[in-house]
Amino acid sequence: MKILVIEDDSEAAKYLIQALDEAGHVSHHAGDGETGYAMASGMDYDVLIVDRMLPRRDGLSIVESLRAEGDRTPVLILSALGEVDDRVTGLRAGGDDYLTKPYAFSELLARIEVLARRASPAEADTSYKVGDLTLDRLARKVMRGDEEILLQPREFRLLEYLMKHSGQVVTRTMLLENVWDYHFDPQTNVIDVHMSRLRSKVDRGQKVQLLQTIRGAGYMIRD
Repeated sequence: MKILVIEDDSEAAKYLIQALDEAGHVSHHAGDGETGYAMASGMDYDVLIVDRMLPRRDGLSIVESLRAEGDRTPVLILSALGEVDDRVTGLRAGGDDYLTKPYAFSELLARIEVLARRASPAEADTSYKVGDLTLDRLARKVMRGDEEILLQPREFRLLEYLMKHSGQVVTRTMLLENVWDYHFDPQTNVIDVHMSRLRSKVDRGQKVQLLQTIRGAGYMIRD
């Protein structure tokens, strides 16, 4: 998922973004309400995590403005204010869920996953299959025949994107933008390194090689 974290506590934001990245998601950060609102309005996100008390513009104002503009992106509101009235106010402002600080990351992760599934019910149970290779998005599980393949979060996202576009050429630019969230070429071999690792896990020892390099174009997965 692509997630925007609007949080003015830099240490809390750093911890949260690192944890989200380790869980396989792409996270952006805004340190104040005005910046957060501009980013939420100008880019597409799967989920917004919005602190209620922010400098320059409070979190509830951000949510109210987005809803008034017709933006239905799921919003999880974070707040140290945990009374019933506070939660009700946050939900009535347009928040989809409300989590009181301090929180456990495992609970926050579960909540944003639920919000994303509600927003995209058609994709909630999606799994991909190419030949005897299957990927379960919800269980975050990959199988080649009867054997489970253990992938790192970035490898999982890379394989998920390739399988989503099976039979199609996927360019380096497409991978940089959708797997690494880069909108520029970092002039590194990061894609080649990850593709090599992924190929060694998916295709090594297999009669059918699913991952293919299309010279001068990009990559493809097909049976």
